[in-house]
Amino acid sequence: MLKTQFIEKSIPYTGPELRPHFILSQFKIQGSAVIAFRGPCDVKTDELVDWEDRLVNDSIRAAEMVHFLGEFFGPTLREGVWTQRLFVSILGEVLREKFSVSTIRTGDDLWIGDRKLSVSIVTSSAVSQLLHIGINIDPAGAPVKAVGLSELGVDPVAFAREALTRFAAEFSGIVDACTKVRPV
Repeated sequence: MLKTQFIEKSIPYTGPELRPHFILSQFKIQGSAVIAFRGPCDVKTDELVDWEDRLVNDSIRAAEMVHFLGEFFGPTLREGVWTQRLFVSILGEVLREKFSVSTIRTGDDLWIGDRKLSVSIVTSSAVSQLLHIGINIDPAGAPVKAVGLSELGVDPVAFAREALTRFAAEFSGIVDACTKVRPV
C-alpha cells in the first residue's frame, strides 16, 4: 500500500531532502510513500543527483513549486524510473482533465509549448528508490524558459491533492494486478 499526504506548511526544497527515510523522519510516515508540499526550490549544482546536469554546472530554481517527494521500498532503479514516468503522465492527465491545461510529456518532464513546467529525478539509496518531481507555481528565477501553475490558472493545492489520489490508486491497482494472475 502506498501512503500519501499533502503537507500544509511551506517547505523549501534544496536537494538534501531527497534521501532515505526523510518522509519517515520528518512526517512519521513509514513505508513506501509520496508527500506533496509547496515551497521555493533552490538546488545548487553540488546537490544535484543528475550527473548530466552536474557536469554542466546546472542548478534548479523557482520562486515556488509544488513538490512531490517519494520513497519506494523494493523496486529497482529501472522500476523507479518507470514509476516516475507514470507519475509524470498522471500529472499531465490531472492538468488536462481537471484544469483544461494541455501539456506535452517528454521523458520525465512536462512542457507547455517551449516552456518547462516541471523538474524530475529518481535515484537509488541503499534501501529504496527516491523520487522528486517539482511543478512550477511561480517559475521566477528558473535557469530555463519556464511556466507555472499560477499563470495557467491552476490551484496548486487542488492539483497536488488530485495527483496524489490518482497516483495512489494507480499504484494500488498495479500491486493488485500482480496478485490476481495465475502463473504459467
